[in-house]
Amino acid sequence: MRSKRTSWAAGIATLAALLAGCGSSGTPGAGELRAAPAAEVVPTDAEVQGTAAGTEAFGLDLYRAIGGQRNTVLSPAGLAAALGMALPGARGTTAREMSTVLHTDLPADRYAMALGALADGRRSGGDGLMLKQSDTAWVQRGYPVRQDYLALLAAAFHAGLYTADFAKDPQGATKAVNALVEQQTGGRIKDLFAPGSLGPNTLLTLTDALYFTAKWKSPFKPEYSADQPFHRLDGSTDTVRMMNQTSRLRYAHGGGGSAGPSWQAVELPYQGGDLAMDLVLPDSGGLEAFRQGLSSAALDGALGALKDTEVELTMPKFSFTSGGSLNGPLAALGMRSAFSPSADFSALAAPGAEAPKIDQVVQKAMVLVDEKGTTAAAGSGVGMGATAVAPPQVAAQLVLDRPFFFLVRNVRTGQPLFLGQVTDPAAN
Repeated sequence: MRSKRTSWAAGIATLAALLAGCGSSGTPGAGELRAAPAAEVVPTDAEVQGTAAGTEAFGLDLYRAIGGQRNTVLSPAGLAAALGMALPGARGTTAREMSTVLHTDLPADRYAMALGALADGRRSGGDGLMLKQSDTAWVQRGYPVRQDYLALLAAAFHAGLYTADFAKDPQGATKAVNALVEQQTGGRIKDLFAPGSLGPNTLLTLTDALYFTAKWKSPFKPEYSADQPFHRLDGSTDTVRMMNQTSRLRYAHGGGGSAGPSWQAVELPYQGGDLAMDLVLPDSGGLEAFRQGLSSAALDGALGALKDTEVELTMPKFSFTSGGSLNGPLAALGMRSAFSPSADFSALAAPGAEAPKIDQVVQKAMVLVDEKGTTAAAGSGVGMGATAVAPPQVAAQLVLDRPFFFLVRNVRTGQPLFLGQVTDPAAN
């Protein structure tokens, strides 16, 4: 993580080249915006660490609010960035509700800079790992967005700033937005915004694209993989491909009685050192109770209990995509004003211009886990429209043959990039 942000003045005069495949291919309404440099705001280490912890709490809140029995993957880091781009434009109740849901008490500009510092600290490539986060703002052509707001987006998120003509060509504008997210996620996230979801009233669209691929530090050997049963939530059983290895891994177990469902947990590090996947297996039939009790304190307690152990691990290969509108879950968590006609985003628009409300918040994410490692990607969007080490002594055994929770996180900051649950490895 950088302790000092790079000076912004040099890089903001010309923010980004036109989107390949949009302006160059003749897509109507795509163009480049420019913003004056913002005043430098450097987040402290405590602000960055607090923002990482807040992202974890926000992600777990959302995981509980979404609920359900299906395979689920979401990106707390990606959604926090998308909402974090909107927050500096909010005022009053709208800003307070958004900040509460995001678990931050920082001023919006400092929160944005802390999110940007977290992203800068984990962008990487090589050593079998690729992690890239890209943020973009699309503004309706002719809509007078405040220059200081645009400058903050460019400074904090290195956001590409583009104009689009949602009013005259909403289909073409939506296609351009989706095409850039698809490009930024290596082709993994397609059609983030459904046809018709961005329309003539759209004034501003904010997107975050997060792409991650990494190899296990200790890969599974394909010859040890075998077909084994997996027990679904409804009691049925399916035969799936299970990977097997015995390695020194960080492992823990706990729960039971008044402490909630018993669980086992293991951490699988990726090459490169800072990122890992944590897998938590609740007792049979205990996934729902585990999810409802999964607070930041509970998760941090489980992860803090992990110790080097010789583990005989069996887990399924899996690959799936999930996502959709998050308006309902976010409103249930307390972010109500932003979606209403009374939304106050007056710090976003120039004086005298109509301030927008949030029409929709969407996320689509995918995850693929196999013998080599993990690939995961997420597209998050906010559409805003007019208001109309010691050698182990005992080996442990962990068989993930029933629904389980997973988390991909930065072990240094604790910020979760992806989290979710696997209830049926055979389902897409």
